[in-house]
Amino acid sequence: MGEEVKVFGFWASPYSHRVELALSLKGVPYEYIEEDILKNKSDLLLKYNPIHKKVPVFLHKGKPIVESIVILEYIEETWKANPILPQNPYDKAIDRFWIKFIDDKCLPAVRKATFSPENERETAVEEACECLKTLESALNGKRFFGGDAIGMVDIAANFLTIWLRTIQEATGLEVLSVEKFPDLFKWTDDFISCSVVKESLPPTDKLLSFVKASLSQ
Repeated sequence: MGEEVKVFGFWASPYSHRVELALSLKGVPYEYIEEDILKNKSDLLLKYNPIHKKVPVFLHKGKPIVESIVILEYIEETWKANPILPQNPYDKAIDRFWIKFIDDKCLPAVRKATFSPENERETAVEEACECLKTLESALNGKRFFGGDAIGMVDIAANFLTIWLRTIQEATGLEVLSVEKFPDLFKWTDDFISCSVVKESLPPTDKLLSFVKASLSQ
């Protein structure tokens, strides 16, 4: 399908990366448009996402779609090659459950643990570890949540890879480690080792500088 595809994103955003990775896995060419979401959001971004005013925004045939998981679902339904969701309805429902768990429970808990005040940190870390323990159980001996290949659950969990590692390095706080979560940590290594993932990841040194600058504000 040769329709025009554009992605409005921000280089450090794991949510933008979700969309870029899904398109790359499916071999869909697209134009990437970098947004200055911190200081100067473009008129096009505000036009295409007037409610949330954030990235990513996905543009297909001139029609905008927002929210990264909604965009992933659209990509999956539009380009059938290299599926990122199971074909079986039950398995697909289970994957959607884990995607919702990641966005609604896991990521908020991890962010709270890494950015909470010191007097609240111990409890926040415990809550985050419980979420990570639950998520790790979904691997169940598999290389990826999607089995032998990266699927939508893996894409949704991308924040737990270089983004969380960088935050941990910047803060000195350890939430996800090989000692605590060996299977989940191995998954992060396998995920970022995939060539298609590597090509779309932000440079780690640049990301570390960005995180440190954000923490100092």
